[in-house]
Amino acid sequence: MPILVTGAAGFIGHHVAKRLLDRGEQVIGLDNLNDYYSVDLKRARLAELERTHNSFSFLQVDFADNAALLEALKPYAIDRVVHLGAQAGVRYSITHPHAYVTANLVGHLNILEYCRHTEGMKHLVYASSSSVYGSNKKLPFAVEDRVDLPISLYAATKKADELMSEVYAHLYRLPQTGLRFFTVYGPWGRPDMAMWLFTDAILKGEPIKVFNHGDMRRDFTYIDDIVTGVVACLDNPPPDDGQPKAGGSVSPHRVYNIGNNRSEPLLRMIEILEKALGREARKELLPMQPGDVRETYADISAIQNDLGFQPTTPIDVGVPRFVEWFKHYHKIN
Repeated sequence: MPILVTGAAGFIGHHVAKRLLDRGEQVIGLDNLNDYYSVDLKRARLAELERTHNSFSFLQVDFADNAALLEALKPYAIDRVVHLGAQAGVRYSITHPHAYVTANLVGHLNILEYCRHTEGMKHLVYASSSSVYGSNKKLPFAVEDRVDLPISLYAATKKADELMSEVYAHLYRLPQTGLRFFTVYGPWGRPDMAMWLFTDAILKGEPIKVFNHGDMRRDFTYIDDIVTGVVACLDNPPPDDGQPKAGGSVSPHRVYNIGNNRSEPLLRMIEILEKALGREARKELLPMQPGDVRETYADISAIQNDLGFQPTTPIDVGVPRFVEWFKHYHKIN
């Protein structure tokens, strides 16, 4: 039976769809192709999937429009959903809050309702975010930590998604897994994220904006490792056995961190980027941005213990791979 992947034109959605297609699955990709960033990039991701896989079908639908969602999915007998579509970005949520309520709250509810009314639905895997840890001081961040002190609306919507999913797991026994992603990067990445912005600016000889005067650390996670974790979760729905699971639920609902399990200084990432590009960055040191956090670091012991997940790509390897792709995509010698 086909697997539904929302956000299939997005960064992570594209790679997850490709991995599933590569192993012989039929995938229904769904995306509204909004203009938060380049629609041409989104169409290029889709074109690659359509060019290389006959078992990929694409639906341009806004999952926040419930009637349109149900109508579009009516012809398909779907038994697994990977819900990666969302309004992303911490800083954008400061200036465009309504977009987050529509996509991340209303949209998540619509996916939940679709799943609970679909006979034979085996598993809903959905994207949360490391942003839910907010102003937590304890490191590394573990799924057992309290996450009720968000510092951005984006983080608040992702925590709300986890709570809604817990309710649906409890009331309707809908098996679900929520994934808190940590600073994902790699080929086909997002133009609003630091790796892309820095690479673009350095190649153009423009200054890069380095917030908190460079005193920041991130658990940079390469896209291939993220996808391996997502697919492992999809293949292993949480049992409805009344036992506590990762994140604390006794319903069929687990929450995992997916990170590289290493917190790297931002300035080290920039050094690796400079080496890969063969150019030195001009750094514009700036104060911390509203809604941002100084450090992220994933405790991945829950997904390691349950599913054997182990990231394999350090930034020394992943950053040059991204640079190689970036130059190829933009036809830069």
